[in-house]
Formats: sequence, C-alpha cells, structure tokens
Amino acid sequence: MDTRSWTRLALFVVLTVGGGVLVGWLTLPGAWYASLNKPSFNPPNWIFGPVWTVLYVMIGIAGSRLWRDDVGPWPRRLWVAQLILNFCWSPAFFGMHAIGAGLGIIVLLLATIVVLIGMTWRRERTAALLLTPYAAWVAFATVLNVALYRLN
Repeated sequence: MDTRSWTRLALFVVLTVGGGVLVGWLTLPGAWYASLNKPSFNPPNWIFGPVWTVLYVMIGIAGSRLWRDDVGPWPRRLWVAQLILNFCWSPAFFGMHAIGAGLGIIVLLLATIVVLIGMTWRRERTAALLLTPYAAWVAFATVLNVALYRLN
C-alpha cells in the first residue's frame, strides 16, 4: 500500500472509532438503562465497549476499501448512511430514553448494512466480509432492542 492508501485507511478508522467513542461517551447508559427490565440474554455492560471498538475498526477498514476501489457511488452512500444511523441510535435510545425510536433506527441500520453487504459482495468482497460481523451484532442488538421495547 502506498502512503495515500495508508492515510485514507487511518482517516476512516479514526472517523469510525473516534465517532463511536464520542457518541458512546456523550450518551452513557446511566441509571435509566440500569432501571429497565432486561431479557435473560442481555449481555453484561462491559462487553459493549470492546465489541464496538473492534467493529468500528472493521467498519473503517471496509469504508476505506469502498473509497479505494471503483465500486460505484451507491456502496459509498450506503456506507455513510449506515454510519449516520449507527451514530444516531445511542442518542435516541440512551439520550432521549426513546426505546421505540431506537428500534426504528436500528431496523433501518440493519437493513442498510445488509443491502451494503449484498451490493459489495462481488466487487469488494473484503469490505463485505468485514461488514458481516457488524451485521450479525446489529441483528442481535435489534432483537435485544425489541425485547427491551416489549419489557418496558
């Protein structure tokens, strides 16, 4: 990889990890989340930080690949859309205490990720593979969000 590619990769990883850390820090779960009725499959709170950090690195790498390769404008637009939706979920759910709004956002997020993976599968397989664990985690988070909505 040349210097330009390394720079682009670093920028994408810093954008995704930095943005995720900032949004997470600004919208810490707090007492409200602790008071919610949770399903039996709710993971311990400590797991979310490490999982999201790894996923944000993978999302950043995938994004840098979508800007490197000639994959067309739609995968790039969907990559930006999924990141915006991702960064909107915590403020809606934790910040506004709006479980239903969070559910709407996360459903759109999951659909966007799945479409993005499908759209990039042939042209940029590595990006699609990097986004697959993200889709799996967001699918789990969607089920968790549904359970929280129903229980509260």
